[in-house]
Amino acid sequence: MVRVSWIRTALGLAAALVGLSALASAQQAAPAQSSGAAGRADLILTGGKVITVDEKFSIAQAVAVRGDRILAVGTNQQIAALAGPMTRRIDLRGRALMPGFIDNHAHYQEEGAYWTLEDRLDGVETRKQAIAVLQARAKQKGPGRWIFTLGGWSPDVFTDDSRPFTRDELDKALPDNPVFLQFSREQYYLNSKAIEATGMETMTDPEIRRDARGRATGIVDGDRVGGILRNASGVLKNLPTDIFESSSMKMLKDFAMAGLTASAGACQYENEYRQWLREGKAVAMRFFCFRTSTGAGRTTDQVIAGIPMLRYFDGDEWLDHVNWGERLVTVPDNVYDAGPTVPAATWNEWGRMAKAVAQAGIPVMLHTTQEWTIEEQLKQIEAFAGEVPVRGKRWTFMHMEQVTPNQLERMRALGMWIAIHPRGVIAGAAFVRRFGERGYAMPNLKAVQESGIHWGFGTDAFEVNQFRPFTTLGWAVTGRLLGAGNGTMTMKYPISREEALVAHTRNNAYFLNRENDLGSIAPGKLADMFIADRDYLTVAPEDIHLLKSVLTIVGGRIVYDAAAETATR
Repeated sequence: MVRVSWIRTALGLAAALVGLSALASAQQAAPAQSSGAAGRADLILTGGKVITVDEKFSIAQAVAVRGDRILAVGTNQQIAALAGPMTRRIDLRGRALMPGFIDNHAHYQEEGAYWTLEDRLDGVETRKQAIAVLQARAKQKGPGRWIFTLGGWSPDVFTDDSRPFTRDELDKALPDNPVFLQFSREQYYLNSKAIEATGMETMTDPEIRRDARGRATGIVDGDRVGGILRNASGVLKNLPTDIFESSSMKMLKDFAMAGLTASAGACQYENEYRQWLREGKAVAMRFFCFRTSTGAGRTTDQVIAGIPMLRYFDGDEWLDHVNWGERLVTVPDNVYDAGPTVPAATWNEWGRMAKAVAQAGIPVMLHTTQEWTIEEQLKQIEAFAGEVPVRGKRWTFMHMEQVTPNQLERMRALGMWIAIHPRGVIAGAAFVRRFGERGYAMPNLKAVQESGIHWGFGTDAFEVNQFRPFTTLGWAVTGRLLGAGNGTMTMKYPISREEALVAHTRNNAYFLNRENDLGSIAPGKLADMFIADRDYLTVAPEDIHLLKSVLTIVGGRIVYDAAAETATR
């Protein structure tokens, strides 16, 4: 049986919280100081605007940290009283201190294997800048080396020229390197050297755009052929193992600059991360992983038989297994594809699997993008929920671009949760081109917020989306495509900046079964927080996506300091 989250709360912490509760409000008087070194803070941060994101969305002035947890939150005077001769002091200088962002689903460990090799364009807002970034990388790599990016951007965000890249343009800009640029799983752009290397010119697939002479233009529509070309390019084959650790560590530093301190999802390299933690290396992020009994060639009966052997919550606060994801039975579900093509027998197998997992009490996070996929999965759950309820088991549908009001109501009735991964941040214009008016509600954030369903933000980075939480929040508040200067509205149902922030912090802690440890700045919780370069609550809405951390703390330890180093992205 799956253990619930409060088992994780350290027993020794309970007594400390009783004495510290008076400090939770900045309006209360400071209690008597503790005697001896045990009562002193290791770190205090004072003189700022502490956006706690607690249940009351309280604003405080200062925070005290002892060990890896928050000792107290309150006024400057209250927190200063907890300092001792060995306490480290940080003056916030009026800046905003925020809880570390949590991404409820991404593929971060996988990306670390090639973070320093990939030529990413996340956050680039002009075509001119994109070309300059790629040219600089080509100069760094040298002639003949692949210039490639596998996601996190879109030409639609460019404020100067949002047309797709063409073969001829890329040939001119990067004549000495094969170039492979992937926009989500919607379009791919190749130059002549890449076309030759992948054999694309000889392929007859209609997804390959051609000019009047029948020559490939370098633009490919859709993931079917794009995926074939990606494999043919070999950009992810024979990755150098000697850079894996350094590449991953640089990636984690860049996440820290974005304010990211925890993530859930796939953990392809958990053994390597565990080894780094054992060695005391500065892993700057917490990972909460899927665990399933699925596997290549296994039947449904074999998978179900393996469920009792699964163990969850067998790790620690840095790396743990917290749910089943992201599929029960393989079902094709790409939001850009059309039409249900899954036979009824497959859905029946899906339902049988789902019931078995629910009977075991395992939390799940399930891949769902299109309306018909959401519908079929809901029907299967509704069929057994009377006998085996999922309420209280943290059952979650994720992605959810095409969820309807009717489906929201049925999910609420079942006690299900939602993990929103808004690729509309970069692909919203493509949604509108493909789906018309419906594209402006993929998803309808206001409807999700008002549904009463527990929900939170993730990204599903890196192929289908960018990774920066502030970029997601900027889109959620304005409804505008990244690159707000172009004014492109791609989502007509925005939410408030407070609602958006809760969705990327406190609400997400529940998906990790760590609501007692993460998600807000509160006494007793893990000291995961960052200082923002500007005040999220007052900065102009169109500038939210530009915010970043100047100092990030994870577990009471500084893992990123802009004054001391520069991230690679």
